[in-house]
Amino acid sequence: MPILETQLTRDAGIEIPLICGAMYPCTNPELVAEVSKAGGIGIIQPVSMVYVYGRDFREGLQYIRRLTPKPIGLNLILEKAPKAYQDRLRQWLEIAIEEKVEFFVTALGNPKEMVQRVHDYGGIVYHDVTERKWALKAVDAGVDGLICVNDRAGGHSGTLSPRQLFDDLQDLGKPLVCAGGIGAPEDFVRALKIGYAGVQMGTRFIASQECGAHSDYKQAILRAKAKEIVLSDKLSGVPVSVIRTPYIEKIGTQANPVAKWLLRGRKTKHWMRALYAVQSMWKLRKASLQGATYQDYWQAGKSVEGIQAIKPAGEIVKEFAEAARQSTA
Repeated sequence: MPILETQLTRDAGIEIPLICGAMYPCTNPELVAEVSKAGGIGIIQPVSMVYVYGRDFREGLQYIRRLTPKPIGLNLILEKAPKAYQDRLRQWLEIAIEEKVEFFVTALGNPKEMVQRVHDYGGIVYHDVTERKWALKAVDAGVDGLICVNDRAGGHSGTLSPRQLFDDLQDLGKPLVCAGGIGAPEDFVRALKIGYAGVQMGTRFIASQECGAHSDYKQAILRAKAKEIVLSDKLSGVPVSVIRTPYIEKIGTQANPVAKWLLRGRKTKHWMRALYAVQSMWKLRKASLQGATYQDYWQAGKSVEGIQAIKPAGEIVKEFAEAARQSTA
C-alpha cells in the first residue's frame, strides 16, 4: 500500500493523510480551504469562525465551499458547559450536516450522542485522546478513529510520546492520528512509518500565509525552540502548551490553590474550566489578532523546532506529501 494511502484518507475522502487541526482563535476559513484544496483536510473551529472572524456559521461553510469543493471537517468541543453552548453546538452540527460536511473531530466529554447523529447521516467521527482510558471510552462510544494527542502537542497537550501513545493504542482496531510534534516533513514521514494513519498539525499552520494570526505570533513560532514550550493550567484548568514569553513568566503557569481545589471537584471542575475558557478565549483572541502590543500570550507545540519559514498552507501540505513519497522511492 502506498505510504499516503491510509484509513484516514479513505475515511475523510482525501489524498494526503494530513489534518489541519482546529485552533482557537487561529483557524480562519481561508486556512481551512487551502489545506483541503491541497489534498489534506482543514477542520473548522466554529467559535473562531463565528466569534473571531465574524461569519454566520452557515455562510462561513458556504464560503469555504466556494473556495474549494474538497472535503472539510468540523471540530466539536463536548466538555460540559452552560446549556446555551450545548444548544449552539447541536445547532452547528445540524447546519454542518445540512451543508454536507462528513468528517468530524470531537474533543473532551463523551462523543456518543454526536457519533450516533453523525453515523445516522453517514459521516465519520474521530475523537481526541491523550491516553488509553479515554481512548477506550471513545471506542465504546463508536468513534471511527482516534486523534492521539501526545506530549509535543500545542494547546491541550498529552503526557506520552508519539511512540508510547501509538504502542498503547494500536490494539484497539481504530486508525490512529499523530497529533503533536509535526513541524517538518521528516516528522510527518516518521509518524507514518511508526504506523500512524496520518497526522494532525496546528502550530505549523499558524506559521502559514493564510492563517489569520498576527505576524508577531507567526514570528514568535519561527524564533521559539522546543525547550521554550511550557505547560500552563491557567488557560483552561488543564495543561496547555504555550510559548514561554515575558508575559507568561510574569503571570506564572500554575492555577492558584483555590482554583486547583475547585478543579479537582467532580461537579465544580466543569464550571471552573468554563470560567477559565471564557477568560482565556478573550485573551488569546486579543493576543493572536493584535500581536505583542497586547500580550505575548501564544499557544504552540514543540513542533516549533522544525518550523523555519512562513509558507502558503497548500505548499506545506505538498512539501510534506512529497517527503513521504520520496521516503519510499
